[in-house]
Amino acid sequence: MIELKQTWDAPSAPRPIVIIGAGGIVNDAHMPAYRKAGLPVAGVFDINADNARGIADKWEIPVVHADLAAATAAGNDVVYDLALPPAAINDVLEELPDNATVLIQKPMGQDYDQAVAIRAICRRKALTAAVNFQLRFSPQMLAVRRALEAGLIGDLLEIDVHLNVSTPWHLFPFLKAMDRVEIAVHSIHYLDLIRSLAGEPQGVFARTLGDPRAADMAQTRTSAILDFGRDLRCGLSINHNHPAGGRFQVARFRFEGTDGAIIAELGVLKNYPEGEPDELWIASKGAEWDSVPLEGGWFPDAFIGTMSNLQRFAAGEDDVLSTSVEDAIGTMALAEACFASDAAPSTSVPDWRDASS
Repeated sequence: MIELKQTWDAPSAPRPIVIIGAGGIVNDAHMPAYRKAGLPVAGVFDINADNARGIADKWEIPVVHADLAAATAAGNDVVYDLALPPAAINDVLEELPDNATVLIQKPMGQDYDQAVAIRAICRRKALTAAVNFQLRFSPQMLAVRRALEAGLIGDLLEIDVHLNVSTPWHLFPFLKAMDRVEIAVHSIHYLDLIRSLAGEPQGVFARTLGDPRAADMAQTRTSAILDFGRDLRCGLSINHNHPAGGRFQVARFRFEGTDGAIIAELGVLKNYPEGEPDELWIASKGAEWDSVPLEGGWFPDAFIGTMSNLQRFAAGEDDVLSTSVEDAIGTMALAEACFASDAAPSTSVPDWRDASS
């Protein structure tokens, strides 16, 4: 099998990073990624000063900024990493210097309208801005992309996403106040990845549901079909409330083509947050299944990719900013279409019980 590159090239002269927002994702993913990749972090700010000091102490970040103005005083010599809830993004973007380079935490706002507003701010201020839709940068999914580009499974016919896990929602108390949960903060990763691999769907059918087993959350289950025409079938079946332990937990992408198939196991979602190793299997052109050794996992390695691509693009080393706001708004539009479909009535079944007809 050909070599499937699983990493994004590093910036040759990385800029220092200033982190704005010091929540759990910074501790669990951003800082482990930047430390592993040797990307320098110059400072951190959070409206909760204790959070910022805790992150700084643990990760030896040299400066805890007293306020947002101090955090943005470095001008355009740094990259701003906005690890913020969606509702806070617009106001902070307005405070960044014009022409700044910025990585915005996903999703790109609370809904499509806010995504449009974020794009408008970035355009007006001439920001080099990317959104941290990082699943497409995981070692596993970079390998999938290169396998598809190399034609290892021929023309793509099937994309199937199956999730049946027990997600510990108590770890995410901020989600309780949100009207949109499952698609907006979880399955949006899958929608973004599918767009990046297969292009733009023609339409969508979706239902996203609550569950009495997670009564505090607006939705924790989703079924969706993306319409790519008559050749490519694409569906998502997502359940975060599986009650019966690990034996039948599933977190899997299945890709099938005219000449083979790929199975990608998302290990981090099984027994979260401890997780299991990611797995990647390829059966190409009649050969037996081949296990592809992986060089890391979704967390934290994918976060290296988003920051590296942004820094390389800003320095002229990459031609394309993969998750630019101009591309990421397409993922937000697709998520919005899923919500619109969820609110629309389904097709009625003819009343076959009417004996008079």
